[in-house]
Amino acid sequence: MGATREANREYVQVPEGGRVVVTIFLILAGVLFLWTIFNSMFMPGLKSNTLRRTTPVSILIPLRNEEFNAGPLIESLKKINYPDLEILLLDDHSEDRTFTLLSEATADDPRFRLFKGEPLKKGWTGKVFACHQLSRLARGEYMFFLDADVRVSPDIVTKLLALAGQKQASFVSGFPSFTDRSMLGRLLVPMQHFVIHMHLPLFMANKTEIPMFTAAFGGCLFIEREAYEEIGGHTEVFDSLVEDVHLAKKMKENKKRTILANVTSDVSCRMYERNADVWKGFQKNIFPGLGRSLLLALLLVLLYTGLFLFPFAAALITGGGWWGVCLLLVAVKMFVDVRTGHPWWISLLLPVSAISVILVLFSSIKVDRQKKQYEWKGRTYS
Repeated sequence: MGATREANREYVQVPEGGRVVVTIFLILAGVLFLWTIFNSMFMPGLKSNTLRRTTPVSILIPLRNEEFNAGPLIESLKKINYPDLEILLLDDHSEDRTFTLLSEATADDPRFRLFKGEPLKKGWTGKVFACHQLSRLARGEYMFFLDADVRVSPDIVTKLLALAGQKQASFVSGFPSFTDRSMLGRLLVPMQHFVIHMHLPLFMANKTEIPMFTAAFGGCLFIEREAYEEIGGHTEVFDSLVEDVHLAKKMKENKKRTILANVTSDVSCRMYERNADVWKGFQKNIFPGLGRSLLLALLLVLLYTGLFLFPFAAALITGGGWWGVCLLLVAVKMFVDVRTGHPWWISLLLPVSAISVILVLFSSIKVDRQKKQYEWKGRTYS
């Protein structure tokens, strides 16, 4: 009987090779956790500051079919307390009541100027052409490009000017806190912060002029006008679907300092209202954002499958030390989510988020490889 019990004990023990694999993944997860914390130290936040002088600033916002955002947007902008400010709004051929609502909401505030956009030029993407028109109308020494779904704090301009001055930067951008309520929005949109913290060496991004270490968010771009004009502005990225990153790279190529900041305390955004919008938005951006490189896409799929799916599957099947690996990986995501203003519980859905990223990436690749067009707000793009 004693020999039988001993044999049974030996039978249920985890093989030595399995323990080695678990140990390797524990080390990888621990290193990733420490790396994420360390990396975040090189992303400056926005702080209250007193400026020595006021500099003319232009806030520039293109809008297309934004009747649901028009009112809340203007309400947010009216609260900005910076004294030397103009706010330019360009209606980009909206097919709804956007222009009417903007006219009504801004009538009592002389800081606002409202324009109707020119017909879209051949070869240009819609938003890029709208931003180009706004830049030609602006008078400020700094231009602050925003999206219609972004909301800002009253002292956002003062804080951005202070950070740009402190870092001697010509270009400041940052990913906002996201308030999307759709299920797919919860899964995918906060992953933008996760990707930045995990993949982008922020020391290289914020301390060097190497273009490959670059990220930006098009809904929050604070740019020195002189530097913008030196690189040719939006005319240099006229056909880009990820013009924000390409502008930042142009800045670096021209030896201008760019900063990716943590703006989540002062900038928020609800990018999408419906699951279908989330899918189309990420489908349009994710593969072009990888430079349409199949190699990079394959590496991303392998990384996310191996690091964020395999350990969870192994934990469900074999248990044991794999749950420790999963706990560390969730802790990484939770650190980023809490730091960037998102509910902590979203991190528990990490493997589902990883699956969503992989699926939308495959969809984006399919559109590109089949020579089809990406769709967004009634327009199509190659």
